[in-house]
Amino acid sequence: MNTSRQLAEVERHDILKYPHRLNFYDKPPLDDVTIEEFEVCALNRLRILAEIESCYARNRPFDELCSITRKQCEKYLPMDASTSKTDLDAQRRVDHLGHFVLRLAFCRSEELRRRFVKAETALFRVRYDLEGQVAPLDRRAFLNSRAFAWVQVDSQEKAMYASQLQSSSLGTKDEEYYKVFCPPLTTFSVAQQYAQVKWTRVPDLVEKRRVFLKGGWAYVPSRDQSSIVFQEFQMNLEKALEITAKALPRLDEDTRLVPLLNNLSQGFLAGVPSEWNATTAGDEIKADMVDELARKHFPACMRNLHDNLKRDHHLKHFGRLQYGLFLKVLGLSIEEAMLFWRRSFSGYTDDQFNKNYKYNIRHSYGLEGKRANYPAKSCQQILTMDQPGSTDNHGCPYRHFSPDNLQTALLSMYSAQGLTSADIPEILSTVKAGHYHVACTRVFEITHANRGVKKGEGVGGGESITHPNQYASRSRELEKAAVEAAKVEDGDVVMAG
Repeated sequence: MNTSRQLAEVERHDILKYPHRLNFYDKPPLDDVTIEEFEVCALNRLRILAEIESCYARNRPFDELCSITRKQCEKYLPMDASTSKTDLDAQRRVDHLGHFVLRLAFCRSEELRRRFVKAETALFRVRYDLEGQVAPLDRRAFLNSRAFAWVQVDSQEKAMYASQLQSSSLGTKDEEYYKVFCPPLTTFSVAQQYAQVKWTRVPDLVEKRRVFLKGGWAYVPSRDQSSIVFQEFQMNLEKALEITAKALPRLDEDTRLVPLLNNLSQGFLAGVPSEWNATTAGDEIKADMVDELARKHFPACMRNLHDNLKRDHHLKHFGRLQYGLFLKVLGLSIEEAMLFWRRSFSGYTDDQFNKNYKYNIRHSYGLEGKRANYPAKSCQQILTMDQPGSTDNHGCPYRHFSPDNLQTALLSMYSAQGLTSADIPEILSTVKAGHYHVACTRVFEITHANRGVKKGEGVGGGESITHPNQYASRSRELEKAAVEAAKVEDGDVVMAG
C-alpha cells in the first residue's frame, strides 16, 4: 500500500470519537459512567503509572522503562492502531476515562500533581515513541491535528546558519539512540528539516546543547521535535490539574466518589495498586510448616510478625489480623490455623484462648459474623491503614521502622539468603524516597539471586511487589522450579551412568 493510500485510511478514522491513540486529553468525558467502570478504568491506568514510578525509583534506563510500560499497557490498556478493525472507540474510551478519573484523585496536593504529571508524561512519551515505530502515519496524523506553533525553517535560512546547525547535530551514540526511540517525523533527513520555536519551549534541548540558539529562538531538528510535543503535553496537564483542583470542592458532598478518590490517591502515594487475588488460598500448608516457610519465603512485614509471635507468644489485634489473613491465603486451613495459633499462644489456658481469640480466627475465615471471605491485606492497605503504635508489630517495616532498626531487622531476617551490609545503603536510599515497595522488591531480588532472579526483574517482567502473598507465592514457585530442575538433572545423570 503506498503512502497516500495509507494516509487516506488513517484519515478515515477521523470520524471516530477518539481518532488517535495519542491524546492530550483536552476534552473531559461527557458520557454516562457507572461507579464500577469509573473505578476499574482508574485502577488499570494507575497500575501502569505505578510501574513507571517504580522504574524511576530504580533508575532504570529508558529502554527498560519502555519495555515494562508497553507490557503493562498491553495488559491493562490495550489500544490498537487506527487501521485495526477492532472497536477503537471502546478501547480509547477506557484510556480517556481513566486519565480524567485520576486527575480528580491527584489534583489535591502539589506533591500528587508533580508525581502524576511526571508519570503521565512518561506514559505519553513511551506511546509516542512506539507510535513512531509501528504506526508512523498514525503519529503524523495526530501531529497534524494539533497546532504546535512551530515554524519550519526555509532553505535560505538553513543555508545562512549551516555551520551552526551542523555543529549542534548529535554524535554517533545519540544518533543510534534516536534511531530506536525517536524516528524522524518525516521522510526528510534530520540535517534538512528544522523547526523554529521560542527557546523556553525546549529547555531540555538547550541544557544538552542539542539546538542552535539565535535571538531567543531555538532551531530544533526534526528528530528532536518530539521534545516540543512532550513539553506541551506536560504544560497542558499541569494547567488542567490546577483548574481541576479549584473545582474539586464541589465533589466533597458526593459520598459515592470521594471515598473512591481518596483510595486512589492513597494508592498512588504508596505506589502499589494491587490486582493480587487475595481471597483464593494457595496449596494447603500445615501448622508445622509455617516456621520454615517464614524463614525461606516471607516478606519483611510477615517475617517480623512471625518472629515477634515466636518471641512473645502473642500478637495484638491488628498484628493477628494482618498475619492471620496472610496465612489463610497462603493455604492454612481453619483447622490448621486453630492449631497454629493455639500453639503460638502457649502462655494462655484453653479457656482464655477460646474466649478471647477463637471467635476472631473463625471470623476471618468467614465462619462467624457476616461470614465474609476476607482477603489478605495488600501492601497498599498495610502502608496506609491502621498505622502501628510504639507497642504494635503490624505495618510495613520499610515505612514504620527507623533506618537503624530496619537495617538490623533486614540483616537478621535475610543474611542467610544472601543479603549483606553492602546492600543496605541502596535499600535505605529507596526507603528514604518513600518507595517502600521498591525496597521490598529489591530485597526479593537479592535473596532470590541464587534462583536466577536478576536485578530489575522483580517478581517477573520487572514488576514490583504489590502484596505480601505475591512475594511468598513467587518465592515458593522459584523454589519449586529449582527442585524440579534438580530432579531432572539428577535423572539425566543416572541415565548417563
